[in-house]
Amino acid sequence: MKIFNSAAELRMELDSRRHENSSIGLVPTMGNLHQGHLRLVDEAVSTCDYVVSTIFVNPLQFGPQEDLQSYPRTFEQDQIKLTEAGCHCLYAPSVEEVFGKELKSQTQLHIPGLSEKLCGKSRPGHFDGVATVVCKLFNSVNPNIAFFGLKDYQQFLIIQKMTSDLGFDINLVGVEIVRDKTGLALSSRNNYLSEDELIKAKTLYSCLTEAATRIEGGEKDFALLEQQALASIEAAGLTPDYFSIAHAQTLDSAQSIDRELALLAAAYLGSTRLIDNIRIQL
Repeated sequence: MKIFNSAAELRMELDSRRHENSSIGLVPTMGNLHQGHLRLVDEAVSTCDYVVSTIFVNPLQFGPQEDLQSYPRTFEQDQIKLTEAGCHCLYAPSVEEVFGKELKSQTQLHIPGLSEKLCGKSRPGHFDGVATVVCKLFNSVNPNIAFFGLKDYQQFLIIQKMTSDLGFDINLVGVEIVRDKTGLALSSRNNYLSEDELIKAKTLYSCLTEAATRIEGGEKDFALLEQQALASIEAAGLTPDYFSIAHAQTLDSAQSIDRELALLAAAYLGSTRLIDNIRIQL
């Protein structure tokens, strides 16, 4: 696996691959790779001729009181995992390489509507940072296909809209959530949790599945289901941020006539923020 820290050198490598008519797949990550990330790489390797993974902890998507400095960085282990997964190329730029020397004056993208709901309401500016760095990675790599995990479902919708609105000729593939044996969605931030907290964390998924089952069984009082789920999350020892039953494309509160739904939840265990979702088709 080749490793690049420079966008210019990466482009030269990818240009040579395109001359060979190779299709380029992109798997953007912030490192500290787990099986969820590696599932993305597997999908990319099975679909594309040449796969680029990125490792970049993006400062623009962290708020002032969030875990930028403590976010787990495991580059050597990540490199081994990517090599074993069949990734062809790793792009691991510095902050200065991506954003230049003046981070505070960096131009940022904003996707109105979707960016202000749910996680965007709790983490103002977060999705501006996400959209900005993904746009830059798209410009550096110019992939044919980009692969994203659906655990960050709101993020996927935002990147989907950005890709469409800015005219990127890139196919986006959303890859299903990878869970442990208890149902907990795999996340780099799970590393912050104690064994007791990991047991509590599975409450998010159990509340999502219970609400989904009741909706599929005919229940339509979405507000009541949301209230009951929030109470269950709090009773399990988590601090709920939101539990939303939403239209799967707009993330507006679901109406009884909607057939494509997303159930999304976020909660804190101590200072660790967890998110999860389930999508259902009625």
